[in-house]
Amino acid sequence: MDLKSGYPYFLLKNGLNQNYESLKNNCSTSVVILGGGISGALMAYALIKNGIECIVIDKRPIGFGSTSASTSLLQYEIDTPLHQLSKQIGHQEASQAYTLCSNAIDMLKEIAEEIGFVDFKYCSSLYFSHTKSKNNFLRNEFESRRDAGFDVRYLNEEEILKEFGFHSKEAIFSGKAAKTDAYLFTHFLHKYNRDRGAKIYESTNIKNIRHNKTGIEVTTDKGYVITAQKIIYATGYEAVKQVDRSIVKLKSTYACVSERLDTIPDALKQTIFWNTDDPYLYFREDDQRIIIGGRDENYYDPEKRDKLLHKKTERLKQDFVKLFPGIEFKIQFSWAGTFGSTKDGLPYIGAYDKKPNSYFALGFGGNGITFSALAADMITRHIKGERDCIPKMFSFDR
Repeated sequence: MDLKSGYPYFLLKNGLNQNYESLKNNCSTSVVILGGGISGALMAYALIKNGIECIVIDKRPIGFGSTSASTSLLQYEIDTPLHQLSKQIGHQEASQAYTLCSNAIDMLKEIAEEIGFVDFKYCSSLYFSHTKSKNNFLRNEFESRRDAGFDVRYLNEEEILKEFGFHSKEAIFSGKAAKTDAYLFTHFLHKYNRDRGAKIYESTNIKNIRHNKTGIEVTTDKGYVITAQKIIYATGYEAVKQVDRSIVKLKSTYACVSERLDTIPDALKQTIFWNTDDPYLYFREDDQRIIIGGRDENYYDPEKRDKLLHKKTERLKQDFVKLFPGIEFKIQFSWAGTFGSTKDGLPYIGAYDKKPNSYFALGFGGNGITFSALAADMITRHIKGERDCIPKMFSFDR
């Protein structure tokens, strides 16, 4: 699957970083993880920490899939707003999903500190809207989050201008968010895991996977065989090929990064921003640059997606300049990528009955990294024998 094009910023910023070999022999392990991006790296970290041996396999260079295209915003907000999710799955379960995502941010911070990864920063977030219609969307969302115990404030137009320096009708300010570098985080995790016994192989293409009641047999296109007790699919959107029903709608999205700026307002450094309007817009600061994303298209077609790259990123730039006309934004890097959304904005985590001895760690949507942290923790606990550790709202039979 063609997951990205253009020049993803964090990939160019960090380069290859680490070298990994391709698999060149038959081997066996307790758990084989398919996918070496941030999901697979977090999965291996959780297994190794719990004394479970594992092998990570990726057909690309490590981190070159969706991870390299990530803009690395970490929010507890799920793609489906809390007040709407409550109507779909119930208030208690919806609040639990949001709380789990909030906890996952703290979990990721603890992991970063343990492995010596410093490019992880807590920040605030601003969820804002320009709409003048009286639909009470943000007001309802604010009340739902407040009632669920989140640190939030409702801001009017004057307060937004005073605190953040741009015009918008209303906003929800959240005290809990973070920003990181998912690509570099992935490589730090793999180094940590490898030093503790995990085996990581890149440029290794899997030709066949045989599931049976006693274990798993994975065969590469070179004829090498991996035998394992369990397999974990952490290949993101490509894993949908292993599921015989529709669970995610693939979309095309766009992002660009400015040249380095001499000065950036403190509010832009300390907060990540998300415009709820359609087309939506999000942006954040990194290393004296502004990263912008959005302008999605509701299809997966790499050729059509890539033809729109210049037009889409120019519009993203214009969207930002309308908010901050005093900031000279010159595009230096731009790229397009594939992402997906589920019917409820929630991930698919856990076993899939039609694939014996398998688990899926599929954190779709804008919360992919936090969902991946939850998946790594929950699946590891389940492998160790803990039951009821994966909420039904994340399961395939929800």
